[in-house]
Amino acid sequence: MAAGGGSPSIVEYFGGEDGYRCGYCKNETGNLSHGMWAHSMTVQDYQDLIDRGWRRSGKYVYKPIMNQTCCPQYTIRCQALRFQTSKSHKKVLKKMLKFISKGDVSKVVSEEEPMDSHIEDVVPSDFAYKSESQVSQTELTPLNEDHAEGAENEDKDNVETNVKKVESGSLQIPVDKDAAGPGEPSHSSKTVHAPPKPGKGADLSKPPCRKAKDIRKERKLQKLLQNQMGTLEGSPLQAGHQALLSQNSKTPTNQPKSIEDFIFVSLPDDAPHKLEVRVVRSSPPSSQFKATFQESYQVYKRYQMVIHKDPPDKPTINQFTRFLCDSPLEAENPPNGPECGYGSFHQQYWLDGKIIAVGVIDILPYCVSSVYLYYDPDYSFLSLGVYSALREIAFTRKLHEKAPDLCFYYMGFYIHSCPKMRYKGQYRPSDLLCPETYVWTPIEQCLPLLELSKYSRFNQDAKAVDEGRIKDLGRVRVLHKRTIMPYSVYKKRRKGPSDEASVQQYASLVGQTCSERMLLFRS
Repeated sequence: MAAGGGSPSIVEYFGGEDGYRCGYCKNETGNLSHGMWAHSMTVQDYQDLIDRGWRRSGKYVYKPIMNQTCCPQYTIRCQALRFQTSKSHKKVLKKMLKFISKGDVSKVVSEEEPMDSHIEDVVPSDFAYKSESQVSQTELTPLNEDHAEGAENEDKDNVETNVKKVESGSLQIPVDKDAAGPGEPSHSSKTVHAPPKPGKGADLSKPPCRKAKDIRKERKLQKLLQNQMGTLEGSPLQAGHQALLSQNSKTPTNQPKSIEDFIFVSLPDDAPHKLEVRVVRSSPPSSQFKATFQESYQVYKRYQMVIHKDPPDKPTINQFTRFLCDSPLEAENPPNGPECGYGSFHQQYWLDGKIIAVGVIDILPYCVSSVYLYYDPDYSFLSLGVYSALREIAFTRKLHEKAPDLCFYYMGFYIHSCPKMRYKGQYRPSDLLCPETYVWTPIEQCLPLLELSKYSRFNQDAKAVDEGRIKDLGRVRVLHKRTIMPYSVYKKRRKGPSDEASVQQYASLVGQTCSERMLLFRS
């Protein structure tokens, strides 16, 4: 659970009337979305926004107009704790293992796996920056908060007494009663074991019996992991050191192999290659991120030119920075959160001392959200798109040990109307977000509906509505002339034509909770 502290989210809403070129069907004006520029954003606000169909590209946050856009984009998440590797996933994991341990290079690519990166829905395009904010930092710094003229009815617990610091209560994770769709485990669900009756199975109060072979295997693995260290901002990572050791002692030998069983295995002393995964904070940039920036950028540039056929002058440092390094997310490091904290990161894959791939991720209160992946085209034979997705699922499971609410892996958008993008549905079990009620629905129930129509409401309860919808426009928080105020106050002071229709649209898209927490900038 994310803890409070720091600045409130500040956004500028741009609407979404203009159509842009679609990267999937190549329609020149068919890509329709609502957008806003996020000057700053708390991880809890962004978590709540992606649970309403939003997604970020750099600091631009957008939401497809699902019933109008040419290729509807449904938010997809994988239930990481219940994830089971498919046959094709195992092939990719074994291929990497053979390459590292034996130097075996298999050029055969499975027909089931995509040639490209596993996250291709956010492409570096100009649409996000046509609306780039021109507001100065001074205008975005609140000086005071005005609760006059009807604002006294606001919940006193939500009022800021110190405008430069948001109360920690504003970042408490709300329990969304309606977010739990079919197949979704509750955040607070616990498994309770009743004591067994005499003679009825194993005594769960005692440690399980273990074979000597398993104990020897664990000791060997422990010794290996002491010698083979990954790095998480200077501290051990190899995502799953302790997780794997504990899993070895818990998992019965007849259970299907987990991702960790494929990733963290004993390697021979004379293994020809060494793979190391490092997680470095990208925003604000850590010293490790700065030290590897140029090398990482060169990998990105080659990836864009070879895989996406970009001309050499398109993947500039400026574009790379705005698209994959800049982030509105505020870094948070609560004591009950993951060791690396919440926010935006680059997960770097180092092979024999050089970067061969980078996964751009956001670590949020309930999930790891994958933003993009780029890799060195010379290593395409390793199926790095699929491999990195599996590593990110394993990373999510590792983070869950310290942050119990963090148990999902968000893969961006699932686009059924684009066959190339359907592969995301192979990471099971997974859910799609209903575009009308924002309830998660198992993908198996969604696919038949999408076969009939590219746009579909997944919630089959005809009476169900968006429970997070805007109910009181007057409570929307506004930042105007460096003063925080409810919209009811701003509306009376505003000069010129009414902006109520725009504010109503913004509030309906972000929902009541976010509209009362985030600050909507008005000039």
